[in-house]
Amino acid sequence: MSLFSEIEPSTYKEVVQNLYWIEAMKTEIGALNLNRTWYIVVTLSNVKPIGCKWVYKIKRRVDGSIECYKAWLVAKGFSQIEGIDNYMETFSPVAKMTTIHIVLALASVNRWHLEQLDINNAFLHEDLTKDVYMTIPLGIRGYSSSHCCKLQKSLYGLKQASRCWYEKLSLLLLQCGYQ
Repeated sequence: MSLFSEIEPSTYKEVVQNLYWIEAMKTEIGALNLNRTWYIVVTLSNVKPIGCKWVYKIKRRVDGSIECYKAWLVAKGFSQIEGIDNYMETFSPVAKMTTIHIVLALASVNRWHLEQLDINNAFLHEDLTKDVYMTIPLGIRGYSSSHCCKLQKSLYGLKQASRCWYEKLSLLLLQCGYQ
């Protein structure tokens, strides 16, 4: 029954009355600020910032009870135009499920020890090499419509986000001696 007692909001208006969601957004903004994901600038006349949107999700335990409320800020990367919005490459390799199944089968047969790694806010760790501007997210106050965010780090939703993360991870693995 608890599965249906709470629903995930789809708009910012639905969220502003609920302290749980407000706290989830504050946590996300705190992580973005700590990571120096952007800084606020006056919007240049030749710049059209891309939009952004809050995405809300209720994380549940196995029994269906609520574990936590999550809020993610995502860039509206679908509006980015190659060459204009300062991105050229978007490709990053992805493991096929068949490959993962084979590795897991080999690990099982050979009794290998496996570990898993989950990186919090993974896409937010890579510096952007080109200028990308985004509208100021709902919930951040004190700025006029003449301001925007100049992104310093990759953000979920950007077309180049997965490529940036792949480059950062690859460099780190190579530095650790992996080939």
